Amino acid sequence: MEVKISKEAEERKDRSEAILSKFGVPINKHLPYIEDSNEALIRTTSEVATRALALLVVAVKAEGLEQEIVNNVIKSYDLSKAFTPKELEFINNPEPTPFDKTQFIWRYEAAWVLLWALGYVPELTHPNSICDVPAAVTFMQQRSKSEFINDSQLRSIQEILDENDLIYRYHWAVVDARVNNLQIPEDIDSSVVMERHYALNWLMGYMEQEWDDISTDT
Repeated sequence: MEVKISKEAEERKDRSEAILSKFGVPINKHLPYIEDSNEALIRTTSEVATRALALLVVAVKAEGLEQEIVNNVIKSYDLSKAFTPKELEFINNPEPTPFDKTQFIWRYEAAWVLLWALGYVPELTHPNSICDVPAAVTFMQQRSKSEFINDSQLRSIQEILDENDLIYRYHWAVVDARVNNLQIPEDIDSSVVMERHYALNWLMGYMEQEWDDISTDT
């Protein structure tokens, strides 16, 4: 049965491919369309803000923040119930492995996407470098939990889908290069791409998956 593609999805794909062309990133013309705004899940400002705060906490712990301070932050921001099972296991581990630290320190990039979605970060630039970690942490440090939520201005689902469609196509180029032993397109950071794709898939409710189970299909 033929699936009817919305004009919104077609135009979004065209805009993404124009950006990829600008940066010389390979394009797969047969890569599917993503959901449009009538199909995507719309998350609440509070939900996105709380997830961003939780990600920042796990990332600062991974970076080496003392456990006592981590515990105090969790208490002061009332985040004890904000963590996923995998995050909670990491948070409660007094001696996480180097591998786990590396995995969770990359959550700064996912947090940066949510900070963009909340209006704290003006734009998601070409994924060629890591985010501004001190700025990400400062957004949290300067506010209480309620102030952080109240100062958030959640972007429209259309803006979120625009970024999701674009990073989906960036991610295909990165995976295709790896699978076929090709050079990853110049100046693209594959880890930044993956974390952005992960966070954006969560934002749009991809396959209604929980955070720990988000897939980043390409």
